[in-house]
Amino acid sequence: MPDSQLRIGRHSEPHRAYFVTTMLNERKQRYFADFHCARLVVTEMRILHEANDVNSMAWVIMPDHIHWLFQLTEHKSLSDVMKYFKARSAQRVNVYLKREGRLWQNAFYDHAIRNDEDIKAIARYIVANPLRAGLVNRIGDYSLWDATWL
Repeated sequence: MPDSQLRIGRHSEPHRAYFVTTMLNERKQRYFADFHCARLVVTEMRILHEANDVNSMAWVIMPDHIHWLFQLTEHKSLSDVMKYFKARSAQRVNVYLKREGRLWQNAFYDHAIRNDEDIKAIARYIVANPLRAGLVNRIGDYSLWDATWL
């Protein structure tokens, strides 16, 4: 789906929960299979959480993308959160990998969680992603994929 299609109808609402997926610019790369590289990404997610810009509920770092379930606060819009996250994490990862250039795809997929949706089911879906992808043998068996911290 083209980047412009992903932005059509995007609305940012404080205190709304969002399920976000963003991918590496080069999907064939598996940068986050490197534990330290993945932890750099997690650090940036935590910074946004601890700054009270988002309330993180669940996340998983896959080798070439992330899934993140969070609730916005009134401090930043969804686009601002993702812009900050992608810029900061790209900078840190690029320094660590001694590379230059774009790390993330321009766009990201977001789903605003409606009141009638089960946030726990969405969190379970996120946490089970490495299992479905065949990266682990059972949920909770995360040598590289640290799924939640709350």
